[in-house]
Amino acid sequence: MSESELLYTDLLPGGCHWSLHLRRGTSLRLVDIEGGANVGMLFYNPANLLERYNAPDTLKCQHTFKLTTGNCLYSDMGRIFCSIVADTVGWHETVCGNSTKAIVAQKWGEHRYQEYRNEWHQNGYNSFLVELAKHGLGKRDMAANLNFFSRVEVNEDGDLQYVPNNSRPDDYVELRFEMDTLVILHTCPHPLNPASEYPRKPIWYEFRQGPAMAGDDACLNSRPENARGFQNNRVYHLGHKGCDHD
Repeated sequence: MSESELLYTDLLPGGCHWSLHLRRGTSLRLVDIEGGANVGMLFYNPANLLERYNAPDTLKCQHTFKLTTGNCLYSDMGRIFCSIVADTVGWHETVCGNSTKAIVAQKWGEHRYQEYRNEWHQNGYNSFLVELAKHGLGKRDMAANLNFFSRVEVNEDGDLQYVPNNSRPDDYVELRFEMDTLVILHTCPHPLNPASEYPRKPIWYEFRQGPAMAGDDACLNSRPENARGFQNNRVYHLGHKGCDHD
């Protein structure tokens, strides 16, 4: 992509959270600066907050356990929030959920804001709740989240096993948004991360104006189910004037 397509870029420190509205046609690139990052993420429809990311449908309709280039991220109404159009990592997981206050305290100790200020130990679950509250949402609106840059495999005993350093410095994943989307995210540790110290891994993010989807698009054509998902989006946008674009 040319520099003229770059709209905005900034750093998000490790152990933080954020939320934002992304417009249809915009792309978001996440860059793991140091390697070994984790980005927990949820998606909601800002025009109907009852519509949110659905992990089971995302996996089963694409016949996969991992996410990478060519995969689409589905809502619970059969529409596509965004597509993974570029990925140097090759494996992102969407089954293990969040770290909690108890998990973080057990692994790395309880570091409260009162004593540690910006170096306190935040967790994924509470980070999501803080951002959800900004948009009138709460615990009952929490869904199963993605964990970008993280990899979990099944060992010989059938247990889920975290793979350390799944991503390397400067690895990235790029999402193209297929509908207006409320994005909730955090950079808190993965719940299965065995690191001896609280892993405070920052990411760099870039907003770009995404190109129009071509007929040979990898996300559109990777599964027949995805073609139906894009058709659901098309019908939705025909009847939803708030999502019209030039």
